[in-house]
Amino acid sequence: MEVLFTIKLKPFQEERLVTKFPDVTFHFDKTADDKEIETAAAIVSYGSNINVTLLEKTKSLKWLMVASAGIDTMPLAEIAEKHIMVTNVRGIHKTPMAESVLAHILALKRSLPFMYKNQEAKEWNRRVRSSELKGSTALILGPGAIGSEIGRLLQAFGVRTIGCNRSGNANPLMDEMIRFDGLLDRLPEADYVISVLPSTQETRGLLTEEHFQAMKDTSVFMNFGRGDLVAESVLIKALKNEMIGHAVLDVFETEPLPVENEFWTLPNCTVSPHVSSLSGKYVERSLIIFEKNLEKWLKGDHTFDNLVDLKKGY
Repeated sequence: MEVLFTIKLKPFQEERLVTKFPDVTFHFDKTADDKEIETAAAIVSYGSNINVTLLEKTKSLKWLMVASAGIDTMPLAEIAEKHIMVTNVRGIHKTPMAESVLAHILALKRSLPFMYKNQEAKEWNRRVRSSELKGSTALILGPGAIGSEIGRLLQAFGVRTIGCNRSGNANPLMDEMIRFDGLLDRLPEADYVISVLPSTQETRGLLTEEHFQAMKDTSVFMNFGRGDLVAESVLIKALKNEMIGHAVLDVFETEPLPVENEFWTLPNCTVSPHVSSLSGKYVERSLIIFEKNLEKWLKGDHTFDNLVDLKKGY
């Protein structure tokens, strides 16, 4: 069996794989243009380079291991047509992403941007508008692995958590669960509206101007899922008209975010360049999932972890 990596590993990680799986031929640090693409049975990739052109080059491909949670940029219909299995690393992002969300919330609550600005100006200014997180309410869109970890951390700060998804099924790390069809009615309660939803047919354009009109004018909207959850024109209007207090955005319709985009200059918007999931342990955690599934593959066990449903897109 041949496995091709387009993600870069450290030498000790490559050595570990070669030693642990002596019957597997590994091709490290490759691209879609390398000839080994043709004979590889598995490709390990971040997903952005998986396209129809690459698929046409493959002759033996049976498994795509995507070191990302989202697969919305990949040609899922063509992958399904070729009967290629796809697994991802769903779940490994929960720690860095939850910590990123919490960091942004605390920074706004405790006036850290204001303090940083004053330090640069060497200005001693104690007129801060700090407040407490305790006693507030967070509405979390997508209380899966990441959303649940966000909920767990917020509960430790005394925040009431409301989870929202398509089913509304109970979640131990949410004080309450609601379905998408009940979202509009509950938005007026939320101090924080936090999305970690994937991009699917059901979630694209889920939030409209009506939803932002329903939010508190002091609320903070945070999108750490996918940029197509809400049209940017709708969100820019909500910020300019002060329908909400602030937005923290880690994802956008177009990435990198164009320099002319108004998000850069709106005073009540924080731009994060899609970095909330980054961590020094990212590749390490991805390899744990990959190695477990490779062991199963070699044994003929098809109960793979993080198997993606190509019809649902997650």
